[in-house]
Amino acid sequence: MAARYGRKKALMLAAVLFTISAVGAALATTFTWFVIYRIIGGLAVGIVATVSPMYMSEVSPKDMRGRVLSMQQFAIVFGQIMIFYVNFKIASEAWLVEMGWRWMMGSEVIPSVLFLMLVFIIPESPRWSVMVGRDDQALAMLTKVSNAAHAQSVRQEIKDSLHQNQQKLNYGDERVYFILFIGCMIAMLQQATGVNVMMYYAPMVLKTVTENAQEALFQTVWIGVLQLVGSVIGTMLMDRMGRIPLMRFGTLGAIVGLLITSYALYTQATGYFALFGMLFFIVFYALSWGVGTWVLVSEIFPNRMRAQGMSIAVGCMWLDNFVISQIFPMINDNPYLFSNFHGAFPMWVFAVCCLFSYWFISSSIPETKSISLEKMEDIVMAKRYR
Repeated sequence: MAARYGRKKALMLAAVLFTISAVGAALATTFTWFVIYRIIGGLAVGIVATVSPMYMSEVSPKDMRGRVLSMQQFAIVFGQIMIFYVNFKIASEAWLVEMGWRWMMGSEVIPSVLFLMLVFIIPESPRWSVMVGRDDQALAMLTKVSNAAHAQSVRQEIKDSLHQNQQKLNYGDERVYFILFIGCMIAMLQQATGVNVMMYYAPMVLKTVTENAQEALFQTVWIGVLQLVGSVIGTMLMDRMGRIPLMRFGTLGAIVGLLITSYALYTQATGYFALFGMLFFIVFYALSWGVGTWVLVSEIFPNRMRAQGMSIAVGCMWLDNFVISQIFPMINDNPYLFSNFHGAFPMWVFAVCCLFSYWFISSSIPETKSISLEKMEDIVMAKRYR
């Protein structure tokens, strides 16, 4: 859709689907209809997760692209903090069962409608405009974020890049498959760090050391706050330090956080030791994989295949998210397999995955700092043959 109808129209559709999902889920009279409206919301999430960072990469000057794309993660985390706080405030089980969950679902209408209103005033991506022959529209957009002479130069560079890609990019081409592989691996390895287990199941994990559901919910608020702090740090460093050094540093910190958390769970340490480990992990994850994944995945695909490549990569991310989120409670709650580890075993698995991630980003991903999108394909392929 983003390739055929444009980035802007795809975002408009997502906003409409979000609104339908919010209203429908809040007013659902049967469980079946509730699930249907939540699936509609899932479609919206998939569209936005693909198109939003793609759009941001295509409208950003190359020297500040890292900071701009970091706002994707900043916005996600800020929303999560709001959700954690709301969950804590309505933690009364009686209210939650009767009406609380409906208010939670219905409250989505506010950001959904705001999103729909604001998306009308944003310009279309200049890269997509050039792809479909709307050169004047692309030039107008580029001039807004630059000056007239530079805008002309960038537009010509986009046109030259598209012409070259048309000559050498066929969907049976080895180059395409390699770039697609790199993009999918970056997206999937983000999930393999264990971040969504920390986010989805934090109350369940923390309850084992706090023995109090409401206290565990309150502690998850701090997880969101520290993730926001890490995202801000990553935003400030992404264009200064570079993508790969920051990713390496953050991955090592995430491993330490996972080991601290696993030790607290394994020894059943009381107090805030497990929370400290989770917070340590979250800060380093946020400043590296949290910010860096969206930056790298949005950058590495050539213009001609960016929409399709982003779609497949983000699809792999959500598939990995689903598998890990389903497997974790099976492992964590199984009374026969890993009960003696008290929830520490999954943390060890994620630490091993982080070690693999460190090797992969060091060996396979090029530094993309200050590289124009039109030159990205050659940079990625040069890393392969180096």
